[in-house]
Amino acid sequence: CNLGRAEETEAHIMEAFRLSPRDSKASSWLNTAGVAQSYLGADEAAVHWFKRSIETNRNIAPFVHFFFAAALAHLGRIEDARASALAGLALDPNFSVAQFHVSSPTDDPTCLVQRMRIADGLRKAGLPEKGMESSRSRRG
Repeated sequence: CNLGRAEETEAHIMEAFRLSPRDSKASSWLNTAGVAQSYLGADEAAVHWFKRSIETNRNIAPFVHFFFAAALAHLGRIEDARASALAGLALDPNFSVAQFHVSSPTDDPTCLVQRMRIADGLRKAGLPEKGMESSRSRRG
């Protein structure tokens, strides 16, 4: 995804599952597939992968809930998107759209454009533009 080649991800993940069908890191592979689909704007597929990832590991990283929320929001499923955003915020209360932007591990132009679309989904899901932590530091 970070190289701007998200379309290649799903095939690699399917091969990984073929080689190791009971992989203890299955939820990570599932959410990686979801992230790749999010980058491609394939929100139905992203929702499918994220749902499977969360079902596989209820202790999933907060970012999965945020990506899931963005994909749901793009599909117009705003109530579900907000519920997913709240689940993520329960785990990471300082997460924000601004934090999503600075967390980009790449400067690949294709990836950055795709991330703008995901950020729009985060906003639609009700995630704050700036986190609580940055708001507190401004108040001094």
